[in-house]
Amino acid sequence: MAEQLLDSAIHITEIRSLIGHKLGPTRPTVLDQERINLFAEATDDYQWIHTDPARAAETETGSTIAHGFLILALAATVNQELVLIEGTSSRVNYGLNKVRFISPAPAGTRARGFTTLKSVKSVPSGTQLVFDIEIRGDQIEKPLCVAEFISLAPGIHLEQEPTA
Repeated sequence: MAEQLLDSAIHITEIRSLIGHKLGPTRPTVLDQERINLFAEATDDYQWIHTDPARAAETETGSTIAHGFLILALAATVNQELVLIEGTSSRVNYGLNKVRFISPAPAGTRARGFTTLKSVKSVPSGTQLVFDIEIRGDQIEKPLCVAEFISLAPGIHLEQEPTA
């Protein structure tokens, strides 16, 4: 299916119409050394492959690489940018499934996100939205990260989808 962008926000009652539609890309996020160092500081993950450019220059990538969890952290921003939902006061991150870090992201990589709504389900606490998220790097063949991202619209209870 072709990639696309929503022209406007979608109401929560119409959200099922997005199932199976790949949305994106997001605006690029540059994973430069400053961002990588700030993430290392925030998480106390100072592994040299992320923070020592001289030593990392001798590796296969030829430079430091962004932390996988830094790339994964972009998942929430992907949905915030690409899927604007009206009719709910909030949407919270509920969890993740099937996370994989497929390709390294050398310092300076421009990352862009894509999202595909996979399912919509009414649960006791609200409406659960499951997305397939893909973070890609410009000029990198395979995705940097893929994950199944679960979001919750608390207090919103949609009618169940009719079964065929």
